Amino acid sequence: MNRTRRFCLGATALGGVALTALAAGAPLSALAGPSADETSDMTSNPFAQPSDLPLQAPPFDRIKDTDYQPAIEEGMKQQLAEIDAIANNPDAPSFENTLVALEKSGRMLDRATSAFNAVVQANTNPTLDQVQTEEAPRLAAQNDAIYLNDKLFQRVKAVYDQRDTLKLDPESQRLLEVKYKQFVHAGANLSEADKARLRQINQQDASLETEFQQRLIAGSKAAAFITADKADLDGLSDEDIAAAAKAAQDRNLPGQYLIPQQNTTQQPVLAQLTNRKVREQIYTNSITRNEKGDANDTRAIIQQLAQLRAEKAKLLGYPNYAAYVLYDQMAKTPEAVETFIGQLVPATAAKIADEGQQIQAMIDQSGAHFDLQPCDWEMYSDKVRKAKYDLDQSELKPYFELNTVLQDGVFYAANQLYGISFKERHDLPVYQPDVRVFDVFDKDGSQLGLIYVDYFKRDNKAGGAWMSNFVNQSHLLGTKPVVYNVANFTKPAPGQPALISFDDVTTMFHEFGHALHGLFANSQYASLSGANTARDWVEFPSQFNEHWALYPDVLKHYAVNYKTGEPIPQALVDKIKASATWGQGYDLGELLAASDLDMQWHMLPADAPVQDVDAFETKALADTHTNFKNVPPRYRSTYFLHIWANGYAAGYYAYQWTVMLDDDAFAWFEKNGGLTRANGQRFRDMILSKGQTEDYGDMFRAFYGKDPDIGPMLEHRGLAAPK
Repeated sequence: MNRTRRFCLGATALGGVALTALAAGAPLSALAGPSADETSDMTSNPFAQPSDLPLQAPPFDRIKDTDYQPAIEEGMKQQLAEIDAIANNPDAPSFENTLVALEKSGRMLDRATSAFNAVVQANTNPTLDQVQTEEAPRLAAQNDAIYLNDKLFQRVKAVYDQRDTLKLDPESQRLLEVKYKQFVHAGANLSEADKARLRQINQQDASLETEFQQRLIAGSKAAAFITADKADLDGLSDEDIAAAAKAAQDRNLPGQYLIPQQNTTQQPVLAQLTNRKVREQIYTNSITRNEKGDANDTRAIIQQLAQLRAEKAKLLGYPNYAAYVLYDQMAKTPEAVETFIGQLVPATAAKIADEGQQIQAMIDQSGAHFDLQPCDWEMYSDKVRKAKYDLDQSELKPYFELNTVLQDGVFYAANQLYGISFKERHDLPVYQPDVRVFDVFDKDGSQLGLIYVDYFKRDNKAGGAWMSNFVNQSHLLGTKPVVYNVANFTKPAPGQPALISFDDVTTMFHEFGHALHGLFANSQYASLSGANTARDWVEFPSQFNEHWALYPDVLKHYAVNYKTGEPIPQALVDKIKASATWGQGYDLGELLAASDLDMQWHMLPADAPVQDVDAFETKALADTHTNFKNVPPRYRSTYFLHIWANGYAAGYYAYQWTVMLDDDAFAWFEKNGGLTRANGQRFRDMILSKGQTEDYGDMFRAFYGKDPDIGPMLEHRGLAAPK
């Protein structure tokens, strides 16, 4: 089965403050002067004080759209006052009065932005969009006001210079090293003139990222396929057709059917729709959604972002933006990333060619007379899978009812591995009625945290799936984690069951792996806690958790027919496993193409001319040999949200890098008894609870026993023979 990669929008913290791009998850912050009318009476604002709900969960029943902006403004004002006090402290710099004080700063800003980021991504409206547009550059300026504050940096540097004599505990030592490097990386050593230019770049970048995301949401909405002819939907189930009718009705299109665009190039419905012209139209809508020369076209934004980022890298002493980004990642350098991707290309290309030949043969055998195109791949790939393995994807859905998958699959696996348990609660307010909340209890019965889940697609929701925190874990601050998972599954028509695909099942396990990373956080400092880690580490726990979706003891527990309650037949399970490597060429190929496209954009030097977006994309894929026939990038440049607005610039390779890590780790589990409480506890203690309190390479080697290698990854995907 395809192992579809999703993404996490975790926050990067300074002093426990989530400096995330509003609605995007990229590290940003800002400087702004609140007007008198905005902050004249903050006492009634729900963000003015920590929430009195359990674990400081957001009081969404009291939060109005108009509360966010004044809270963000006041939060920035308070944080700057706290920063000023730290920078001008007459006492000699110490770890306590500088680094710990930074960790404690910005609490109101953190509360406001954590809630706002969640809502503006998952349930936005014009009011919130406007707040996002106005506050993103101000938050970028706030970040600069902190990291480019010379007095503050000199105090951090003074403590850093004494690090060998301070006798700090290992986590505090790590915090000191991370923070010092962040200041230098942010430009603390630049001249005043260069700092001024850097501030301009950062604010421009923030505004452009916001505009990119807003255009992408609007473009994707406009690219939906709409028809009044039910025959155009031949191949879809009755439930899917009913959902399409409901989606049209929700847009005031009675008597019509609407299929919304997912955020990826390929669209799930292309595997079912029998009308090739309809498939072609939906695919064309997908790849052109943001390049129609209209108000939603993103190409000019991409040109500006690429140039700004290259200029920023040069200003800070790096040859390109990729080198700038990778300084604190596990991979370290663009060259290491390119070597890693290059190692995977030959085997992937061979697998794609083999799959393509088999699919073309299936087209020919069916009596059709056309050459395979990307819009045909999923449909005829499923036909090959069914012919070779007698597996029809429609056979699987009755066994994957969303709530059963969640409680008897995702939660069950976590219980068996880690001893934790879950109980739904209905007394906490949510930002949208589809959202559900669960208490999470540790193996000793104590409260570990809270998790919110928001699974259904909406027109006002960003595409994809993600995890983040409403509240970060920190022993210093006395906070326990409050996390959330968001996805974009099709909501069933009223009265119908929420049947999902196995890809959707995998997404649920994936995002819950991120949630576990947040829930098991056990750090003194929020900055180093949970999923606040490098991009090429943060996807390791999530992708590792995907393995349990097909693990026999877990699968049989949740894969039951929603009508009869009968477990999935072993014969069908055998078919799933036998077909597991079918389609892996396409699956890996689209990801490698997107990863190299990302790297090529962000390896541009500052003196490179303005790029024609379409021409650049074509050349980049050809130069890296990732222009696989009939396998387009998972995201084309014009709708590549990850790299232009979600903090994954020069970081999309991380999904495959962490596949290597997760397959290595699962291979360790298989060699050591599989799903056992002892193995789960070891993984929790050595990986999930650590955040970034230790070097990533050291953590991995301690668990795995050696450096990561691509062997298990190639075997798992059927790209190499098992050893």
